[in-house]
Amino acid sequence: MRTLDKVERHPSPVEQSLERLHIPVLLREVLELLRPAPGGRFLDCTVGLGGHAEAILEAGGPETILCGIDRDAEALALAEERLDRYRGQAQLVHGDFRELWELAREHRWASFDSILFDLGVSSFQLGNPERGFSFFINGPLDMRMDRSGGSRTAAELLAVLSEKELAGILWEFGEERFSRRIARAIVRKREQDPITSTKQLKDLVERTVPRSAWPRKIHPATRTFQALRIAVNDELSGLSGTLEEASALLKPGGRLVVIAFHSLEDRIVKETFRRLAGQEPSAFRLLTKKPVVPSEEEREQNPRSRSAKLRALEKVAN
Repeated sequence: MRTLDKVERHPSPVEQSLERLHIPVLLREVLELLRPAPGGRFLDCTVGLGGHAEAILEAGGPETILCGIDRDAEALALAEERLDRYRGQAQLVHGDFRELWELAREHRWASFDSILFDLGVSSFQLGNPERGFSFFINGPLDMRMDRSGGSRTAAELLAVLSEKELAGILWEFGEERFSRRIARAIVRKREQDPITSTKQLKDLVERTVPRSAWPRKIHPATRTFQALRIAVNDELSGLSGTLEEASALLKPGGRLVVIAFHSLEDRIVKETFRRLAGQEPSAFRLLTKKPVVPSEEEREQNPRSRSAKLRALEKVAN
């Protein structure tokens, strides 16, 4: 665990550049639901560049404690710089939130007033060509959120999976209606040359999907890239169980807030929350019967927020 001691100073140039790079999604709504207060303990399970974490610490004051987890060591190092003003209040851990129970035991995290999950890919990851998440900029087809681990890259998956397996990934994780056609094109292409860059994959999808069938609001390669990213990082596996573990770490009256960015994640969150709130006797209640979505103003200022859906659950005080 990394513990930062509080110091008083003005934001550094690094912090200022991070603020421009990373705009926390649904920040006002998150703060209203988390209710940061002096002496509160909060857990950010996807701390990223620390945008939400910084706002929680700022709103809660000098007695607030925030624990943060992220599987991306590069992002976590930048979050450390951003939260340097909160030494002694911020405790950052490199790890996977799917190992939440083990991390809680290891670091003696007993309970929290509120817990936040901001799922999906950060602007920092999308904007770095070397990470391979975006089809808008050319780079190696990597897509790993944790490059220090031993997981396979997207390029390696494309090189070894069968046509049937590829089609299954594109359909299950991307809901891509041309999944079989794209999988077939990938196999044919790799027989000639390996697919190793984001541009190669983007161009292949553009050639494969009929122009008349291109989506009106998203690029035709969006679903393919999403599906591969989810497969590379195993993003959906264990999410429901992790949310249940997080709910067990809440104090009475504590709140669990989750932001999802695609329907597959949001469906898991919705079903898990409904199951927890529907138990008899119920220890939880839903705070959001329908997901909270960004305002039109936020969507204009931060296009990444356009697909965000926020759901919240509260642990019954008694």
